[in-house]
Amino acid sequence: MARRRKSKTDRTDVTSAGNPPPPASGSGDGAEGETTGRFIVVFKDPAVSDAASVKKVLNKVAGIRGVAVADDYPESAVSPEDLAKVEGLYFGKLGIAVVSGEEEAVQALATAAADTDSPIMVIEPEYKAYALQGLTPVANEYLRGYREAVNHLYDQLTHADGAVIEEMPFAVFQDTAQFTWGLQATRAHTSRFSGQGVRVAVLDTGMDLRHPDFAGRAITSRSFILGQGVQDGNGHGTHCIGTSCGPKQPASAVRRYGVAHGAAIFAGKVLSNQGSGSTGGIVAGIEWAVVNRCQIVSMSLGANVNQKIQQYEVPTQRALNLGTLVIAAAGNNARRSVGNFGFVTPPANADAAMAVAALDEQLKVADFSARSSTVAGVGGKINIAAPGVRVFSSLPVGSGKHGTLSGTSMATPHVAGIAALWCQATQAKGAALWAKLQQSARALASPAADVGSGLVQAPQ
Repeated sequence: MARRRKSKTDRTDVTSAGNPPPPASGSGDGAEGETTGRFIVVFKDPAVSDAASVKKVLNKVAGIRGVAVADDYPESAVSPEDLAKVEGLYFGKLGIAVVSGEEEAVQALATAAADTDSPIMVIEPEYKAYALQGLTPVANEYLRGYREAVNHLYDQLTHADGAVIEEMPFAVFQDTAQFTWGLQATRAHTSRFSGQGVRVAVLDTGMDLRHPDFAGRAITSRSFILGQGVQDGNGHGTHCIGTSCGPKQPASAVRRYGVAHGAAIFAGKVLSNQGSGSTGGIVAGIEWAVVNRCQIVSMSLGANVNQKIQQYEVPTQRALNLGTLVIAAAGNNARRSVGNFGFVTPPANADAAMAVAALDEQLKVADFSARSSTVAGVGGKINIAAPGVRVFSSLPVGSGKHGTLSGTSMATPHVAGIAALWCQATQAKGAALWAKLQQSARALASPAADVGSGLVQAPQ
């Protein structure tokens, strides 16, 4: 994920059982979590599959009529119009409803959630989420100059026989003419697996469907953003899809940058071309991915809230139980160089979402990469780490086809792509796939609070 612009906070006053909403804590730059004015209703397990009963509850308790149900749409791909405008929308696989209502209706739902016999688990304000640009895409001329400078420094700081002098300040990994440094560090470039037969959903700002590097690929796409098609007008989504599922031999004749080059791509636009979205659209994307039997969901996005929230805790767990592993960016709110270690943001801080930290070319934790929370129950923890600094990947054709970005956003699709390789290699999915990724990770010198089980590694 990357930084976002500050904007005014739209506060709400009611959440589960009538208590105040979770605190929208700042990230160190004065920014706060934002809400939309709508609410997320989470239903208990026994009620999840009974959409008719859910509709009756919402009508009886809060007077919400005409609740739309995701199952009634082809492949549960809810239309952006209904997602934005209907009074209530229910996602049956995940047991989540998005509702709009007056204060009395919201209070009635909160009161119902406090009743142990109610099918309602909790009601929370719907939070906004962002995929915020990392570093500006770097011009090709600069990239070539940077590579030449690093190579020259390497030559100057090694012995004539190629042995490296200790404590040398050059990159451990660097892009070559054949592979990005991230593919090398994760050993994806030598893996005999491609992700063939695996479905990877990337929920982000969409994808440039006209990109020449993806011609002929199996791509399924849906937009959950009102007034915007899946075509990526931001670049963040195309970059993430490039890293997770880019081609083995790019048609553009650049170095290989994609991990799971044989995987089927599911591009879900849950963030606008301006890089913003909300829980409702993200849950819609997860439901769509689950219904389409995607083994992996990659989400390089987050809400700036320093607390676990059930609107992500519950759907990620239910997705995992159904065999879909959600992999999410930990967050870019740290400034380690000045002693600020940040915090893991939702959805990555959910127990059932695999939170990804970012590493640089020396396999050190990126300055912006968030650390695990030290307060039990407040925030999440880092589960694994991946390359996330100066990552070269695809961009929309209008932005030059390729470019370099940094962020935990860029680390996350490395893990998603490698998860697809492990899924192909072992047929593992859900919790078993999670375990395989952690068990095979490369141990690092950094604390587990920063890198989890270590650097993600591809099967060979």
